[in-house]
Amino acid sequence: MQRQMQPHSQLAPLRPLKLSEQIHDQLLALIMGGEFPERAKLPTESQLAIRFDVSRTIVREALARLRDDGIVLSRQGAGTFVKRRPDRAVLKLLPLGSIADIQRCFEFRTGFEADMAAFAARRADRSTIRRIGEAVATFEEIVRKGRLGSDADFDLHCVIAEATRNRFFVAVMTALREHILFGMNLARNLSRMDPAARLEAVQVEHRKIFEAIRVRDPDRARAAMRVHIENACLRIFEGEMKTAGQKRRTISAR
Repeated sequence: MQRQMQPHSQLAPLRPLKLSEQIHDQLLALIMGGEFPERAKLPTESQLAIRFDVSRTIVREALARLRDDGIVLSRQGAGTFVKRRPDRAVLKLLPLGSIADIQRCFEFRTGFEADMAAFAARRADRSTIRRIGEAVATFEEIVRKGRLGSDADFDLHCVIAEATRNRFFVAVMTALREHILFGMNLARNLSRMDPAARLEAVQVEHRKIFEAIRVRDPDRARAAMRVHIENACLRIFEGEMKTAGQKRRTISAR
């Protein structure tokens, strides 16, 4: 019987990645993102296999490639350690210097993170989807305790970046960390919305993004993330949000 061809998708990779390559890229993303800093000891093969929901053989192949790349080194009887993080100097960005810079950052994030969410919806495995859900819950718990939650909010976006299995999304998110946190804190401090209403709005947006990724709907994930970033900008500069169907005033940098 001839196998039915899958419909073409704009998000499909040119060549399906081997499972070991996927784990290699996820581990590299975690190293670049700072979860495993230089000289840190990586979890054992068994622990990584559980985390990524793969066999130890797949993990071993991924680690071997990282050793070949000079990223990690193994010490007999001691484990595997991070030798170096890839050079990200090209991605170092100047600090935000004006309101226009903040607006430009939001403009960039709107398209970039919308596509990031779409790739995450297509490529996230069960383990990563679970971690995204846990990140949503962590943010909500921190907010419930009366804290701002900016770091937890950023961590959620980083886990979504990792779910793309594309280290460039993680690298850009890492480079933008201070810019994004600045924007998050600004939204929390300058928003003219009632604080409780604002936080509930953010939580609803997070849940919609997570649900779209969980059910593997790239278009829905892209739209949900776009609305989330646009609303974050509106919460700073307009103090309001537009509901679906209402005309949105474009906020552009000058």
